Amino acid sequence: MGPAADYIWDYRNPYKWMEKTRRGMPPLIISCAITGGVHGKEYNENLPETPEEQAEQTYEAYKAGASIVHVHARNPQTWWLTSSNPEDYLKINRLIREKCPDIIINNTTGGGPELTTEQRMASIYANPDMCSLNLGPFVLKVPMKERKEPLLHPRPELIFDRCIPASYADISLYAKTMKEKGIRPEMELYHPGMYWVFQDLIMQGLIEPPYDIQFVMGFQTGSFPTPSNLLSLIDELPDQSIFFVIGVGHYQLPLNTMSILLGGHVRVGMEDNVYYSRGRKLKNNAESVARIVRIAKELNRQIATPQQAREMLGLMQKPSQY
Repeated sequence: MGPAADYIWDYRNPYKWMEKTRRGMPPLIISCAITGGVHGKEYNENLPETPEEQAEQTYEAYKAGASIVHVHARNPQTWWLTSSNPEDYLKINRLIREKCPDIIINNTTGGGPELTTEQRMASIYANPDMCSLNLGPFVLKVPMKERKEPLLHPRPELIFDRCIPASYADISLYAKTMKEKGIRPEMELYHPGMYWVFQDLIMQGLIEPPYDIQFVMGFQTGSFPTPSNLLSLIDELPDQSIFFVIGVGHYQLPLNTMSILLGGHVRVGMEDNVYYSRGRKLKNNAESVARIVRIAKELNRQIATPQQAREMLGLMQKPSQY
């Protein structure tokens, strides 16, 4: 890799964009969110739930071009809920590391809709390279399909109608704990008001550049998933930032493509979208990675290796060990 200016730059500067387009954008970092913490096999029978399924699908996504895996450990007693046990995250992380020696392991602290702040922090104690960090609360109302036998742990149709809480103190605690353990935060920003929280973390010295920000678009109570809103979020980026774009559901592909064009990075995977195309479900997470690799190359973006991604994100080159 070259100097930092080659891959961390002012995305708002039109001259820089023209220069990067002419001379070559930085390699594209692909993150794959393999399962999520809300929906399960009742939505797509190919979605991985068990540790073994998650590790195998991570390996396939890694071979296809993903350099980051985003992990939600499921509860072995109730596969459609997220675990609050660090041992469940450790088991998945060990299995992933055995198959993918240098992939960046990124554990969630978002968890699932029923967890407390303390329970969401369980993943931090499983020694990942990174952890996600939501920059504020959000409200969701999600009708959930019935989970039928022969799936394990069947349940009736239900509605998750929840506020996922996050105070300034909660968010600071997550960031402080990550910093103490040498884990870099991946900050998830759902709407521009969350930049207030981001600035608060900077002022406290709890986060350091390069800042890794993921724009979550198309999620309830977040910014509408439109080109103008994405450009507006980019306009507020602080210096020394790298951004990723998450598009939920129908919006995944267009917003991922827009991020590629703008010089940003992408997240794909079954947490965000269980379909490959209208009416056709994904066969596995690797399918979504392979497609974005193909699109990126057509748009003259090379794909970042895990080593390159570590350098761009300010991570240690030595992967987390278990």
